[in-house]
Amino acid sequence: MEFVLLGLLKHTKVHTVFLAMILLAFITALMGNALLLFLIQVDSRLHTPMYFFLSQLAFADIAQGFIIIPKMSADFLIPGNPISVTECGVQIFLMMTVGGVECLLLTVMSYDRYIAICKPLQYPILMSRNICFLLTAVAWIGGSVNALIHVAFTLAFPRCGSKEIDHFFCEIPALLKLSCSDTSRYETTVFVSGIVLLLIPSSIIIASYTLILSAVLRMRTKSTRGQQKALATCSSHLTVVGLFYGAGIFMYMRPSAYHSPEQDKIVSMFYTIVTPVLNPLIYSLRNKDVLGALRNLVGKCRVLQ
Repeated sequence: MEFVLLGLLKHTKVHTVFLAMILLAFITALMGNALLLFLIQVDSRLHTPMYFFLSQLAFADIAQGFIIIPKMSADFLIPGNPISVTECGVQIFLMMTVGGVECLLLTVMSYDRYIAICKPLQYPILMSRNICFLLTAVAWIGGSVNALIHVAFTLAFPRCGSKEIDHFFCEIPALLKLSCSDTSRYETTVFVSGIVLLLIPSSIIIASYTLILSAVLRMRTKSTRGQQKALATCSSHLTVVGLFYGAGIFMYMRPSAYHSPEQDKIVSMFYTIVTPVLNPLIYSLRNKDVLGALRNLVGKCRVLQ
């Protein structure tokens, strides 16, 4: 009734340094996303649909770090530290929920930017307060239902032989390798889920940013500097989206025969450790509105001192 996570790192001096770097990345992601959440709450100028969605993304990134990093660190410090089937199921559910939410939120955010830039007159109607809450609720409910389905199927398969999961968290492809029954039908379900949560959203995001760039480049009143800034912003957003969705597609939409533990662990790092660090930097802390809110907060703190 227990598993053992073999982890990402070996017990060497070099890997100890890698663990320190991962913990630093976790702290950086935690501080960056927590700061963003705080600024959005205290500054009324950031009470807009875009920053509301960003706050949801920041919360998801914080949750993802707490789901993965503490357990991974404990497993490194205490080799052979077990994880129960229930704890493994909870970890799968939380990770799949947060991952599904991020997939859908990034899509909603790209749609929000498309409406704001390409259809500004319709923006107050198409992105009203009620619609924003509805889209967010759909993201969280959809992510939770998808996660619940995968947990139920994954833990239902009989397991025989080894109880060692060659991964640093309870990842579905790694867990399926312990099963002694045919999992091909369920792998088809995982593939279909990947189409719904990865391929379709990433296609919508690419289409949205393509239309945004086309609209910006067609604006004659826009300066060359403004167009270059818009191009840089869109390219940086697409870079993070490419890392997140690319890693997810590589992990969940390949046949099991093409999976190897080393590749899976490296790929999983991109959407569990790397993107939570990059999201606040790319989407928020480079944004002039967020930086303005941060300056105002620092100014108020100085006045109070």
